[in-house]
Amino acid sequence: MSEGLQAILLANRATLLRFVAARGAGDEAEDVLQELWIKLAAAPAGPIANPLSYLFRAAENLMRDRHRASRQAILRDAAWDESHSASLPGVSDAPTGERVLIAREELARIEAALAALGDRARDVFRLHRIEGMAQRDIATRLGVSLSTVESDMRKAYRAVLDARERPE
Repeated sequence: MSEGLQAILLANRATLLRFVAARGAGDEAEDVLQELWIKLAAAPAGPIANPLSYLFRAAENLMRDRHRASRQAILRDAAWDESHSASLPGVSDAPTGERVLIAREELARIEAALAALGDRARDVFRLHRIEGMAQRDIATRLGVSLSTVESDMRKAYRAVLDARERPE
């Protein structure tokens, strides 16, 4: 960006800020001016007949581009939600009472299967899968080797799979 255009932008910053805020930028007015600054810096330098008008036009064009992009994002997200939604219009997404009961029974079976493994294997599974702790950190915390943690994880995974496969 030429030095002259840079100086005009800085000298008229408050006016441009009010302009983009009035055009709908609201709280993002500062971001719009920053984006304008970046676009102007990347533009090739050349003579501009009326630099202040040029800045206002560039700001307005930028606001239009942002508005179009925002509108397109909303439409794209709505189309995605509509195409990937499992529910039908007017039908609740909440699980039925029967599904809630089945899920609770399955959870009880899994908890019982993990409890049957013993405290250490249950704790290893909980620390890794629920609390997100790394296996090496679990080994250090429990004072066991990494291979013991891995073995306990295999046992826990097997117990969970077995509990899920045998509905009672």
